[in-house]
Parts: sequence; C-alpha cells; structure tokens
Amino acid sequence: MILVLAGTKDGRELASRLKKNGFPVTVSVVSQYGKQLAEEDSLTVEAGVLDETGLYQRLHAEGITLLVDATHPYAVNVSKNAIQASNKAGIQYLRYERAAVPLPDYAKLYSVTGFTEAADTAARLGQTIFLTTGSRQLKAFTSAPSLSKHRLVARVLPDAGVIAECLSLGLTPKDLIAMQGPFSHELNAALYKAYQADVIISKNSGAIGGSDTKITAAMELGLPIVVIDRPQIEYPQVAYTAEEVLAYAGRLTQG
Repeated sequence: MILVLAGTKDGRELASRLKKNGFPVTVSVVSQYGKQLAEEDSLTVEAGVLDETGLYQRLHAEGITLLVDATHPYAVNVSKNAIQASNKAGIQYLRYERAAVPLPDYAKLYSVTGFTEAADTAARLGQTIFLTTGSRQLKAFTSAPSLSKHRLVARVLPDAGVIAECLSLGLTPKDLIAMQGPFSHELNAALYKAYQADVIISKNSGAIGGSDTKITAAMELGLPIVVIDRPQIEYPQVAYTAEEVLAYAGRLTQG
C-alpha cells in the first residue's frame, strides 16, 4: 500500500495516476476541504493533522510500504515528520518535488530566505503590502514590528476557518481577498491595482501554485516583489515528475 501525503493539487493528481496504474493507494490530507477534493477523484482519503507519532502509527496500521511526500514545498514540519516516521517504521520514503519557477532578471525582485526577512524587506519598499503567501504564515507578518504601521492585504482560501483566523490576527474584511487560485496574470494585475499594492510578497511555489503569474503581473505594473526561497531539506529520495514516482513504485513492487 502506498500512502500519499497530498496537500496540493499535483499531489492529488499523482495519487490518481498511481491508482490508475494499478497501485493500491491511500491519501492523507490536512483539511476537510482537501478530503472533499480528493474524494472527487475517487481516492481513499483521511483528513487530519498528523505528527510524527500519528503518522508512524498510521504507517503500521495500514501496512504502508511506500510513503510519497507530495506536500507543499513550504510544509517543512510535515516533511520532516514524514521522513522521521518512515525511518522509524523501516519503510521507503519518496519526496515528490514540484519544480520551482526560475526567477527573472528583474531589478525589483528581492529573494529572501524567510518570513521575517520578507517582512522587513517589504516594509522598506512600500506602505501597502499584498500577501500571496496563504494563511499559515500570516502571523509572521501581522506580528512583525517592521510592518506595524503598514497596510496588509491578504489573499487566502475562501474557508470559514481561514477567514476567522485572519480576522483574529487583526486583518479587516476590506483587506481580505477570499479566493482559490491559482490566478491568471490578468487577474493578479487587476487585484494588485484594485488594492493599490505597493509591494507583493510571494513564495516560489512553482507554476502550479501560480508563482509565475504573480511575478509577471508585478513586473508589468513595475511593483517590487519579495520572493521567499524554498526551505532547504535533505530528502532521502526525490522525484520531480509523476513518471519518476511511478517508476520508483514499480521497482519497489518488483523488488
């Protein structure tokens, strides 16, 4: 049995590919919404946050022989827990890593290594900060001393829990954009203009995460864009395409 940690669209698509190719697959997601999306693809799925112990217990209970980590590139803790749990359980771990977007030669593009640096850099570049980093790291910006007198505009998932969290962090309804991406170049540009953004903050989540169009829209409008680099993790095994994952699973089955 293969367990796919599928917190993203490409993770769900990968699980579907494995299933269609005859591999027994079960899926783990964090949210109920993620579970709903996976079930629409006729996948067997469980929702909930699993720490290292919980994941280890699931690996044993379900007879997992391969764990495929297809979580978001910035889900550091999940990946670390997955590596540790699979090592403890004595099963194979495989990271499915989506490609990053090559950063263009743009004078107003600032590449930073973390959320604190992103906040401090953006604070120097403008007054209205447009956040396209999702909801999980919003506190890093709302609590940043350097941004205490700035306007923060956040684009997040249209989920009641997410919106409640945003409001609890001090964001106001007029500065919340509840929409599900990815977004086109044109829509990004229109939203940047509508909210009078001075600076854009983004992760390099790859084209499937819409990073390319966030950057090109900022460039078209001449806006500074702060891009947070991906965290560096030493993965035991990495695949960059669905075909590589299928081949790895096939070799494991034959072995």
